[in-house]
Amino acid sequence: MDVRHLRYFLAVADHQGFSRAAEQLLIAQPSLSQTIKALEQEIGLPLFHRVGRRVVLSEAGKELVGPARLVVRDLEAARAALDSLKGVRSGRLELTAMPSPGIEPLTSMLATYTQLHPSVTVSVEAAFTSESVVTSLRNGHAEIGLLGSDRPILVPDLKVMQLERQPLMLIVNPHADSFGSQDTLQPADLGGHRVVVSQRGSLMRSLVDDILASGIGVEIAVEVAHRTSVLPLVLAGVGHAVMPSSWAPLARQSGLRVMDIEPISILHVAVLSRENNLTPAAQAFLSVAQDHASQHTDSIE
Repeated sequence: MDVRHLRYFLAVADHQGFSRAAEQLLIAQPSLSQTIKALEQEIGLPLFHRVGRRVVLSEAGKELVGPARLVVRDLEAARAALDSLKGVRSGRLELTAMPSPGIEPLTSMLATYTQLHPSVTVSVEAAFTSESVVTSLRNGHAEIGLLGSDRPILVPDLKVMQLERQPLMLIVNPHADSFGSQDTLQPADLGGHRVVVSQRGSLMRSLVDDILASGIGVEIAVEVAHRTSVLPLVLAGVGHAVMPSSWAPLARQSGLRVMDIEPISILHVAVLSRENNLTPAAQAFLSVAQDHASQHTDSIE
């Protein structure tokens, strides 16, 4: 078993088939199939099962995929570190981010990062829970993770940097704005109103569920998994939306009103990474993140 075998194995796993994996690897499909067959013979177990025209990981394949990613990731980090000594400034940064932190502070940090390192290609994948972000880092799928949670997160085997705290706010439905001139509202003020919410598990949804549990008559108009749908739905008059302050600038640019909610609920935003063996591209991003955190010291204390 060598790194080439592991790269080929991961390509088939990621693309769920040999044809697309071969295209991505720029090799002939028979060569790829032969390599995977040789790897399976060496291990003594099948790594894939065929289901129609695609393949799925076997139990052995599921066990191998995490360690394989880490081995490939560590090799890439070693090569990138050596390349940096030779003055190479190119590379690839792979991140995973939850939706609200993916609006801010990710946008601001990437704006700075891409100015400082214009030759680095950045890839950002979506995650919808803190657990998904942690899993992505542990299995080597990403080097950097950005998440938001209802409290400062601690993960024993990962490095955690607290970035900022985002209060929850109400983005007001322009077709049902009966809040007068007030800038702040309390949960009881939402009685009789319709709201757009995310699926269960988010801090924003929890606040709405708590309001409902207290007996206040809030009506859930739409439940959406894709938070990019929230602002268009509010603009269309479907309902109000409780969102972190990271969405406020976009809401205001869209002509929507944003109000504070008291008592304040906080989304704690943090960046996660492995403790060591990071590529220079990832280390450089952590430097940008540290600068961002330093500028928002008041918000995280």
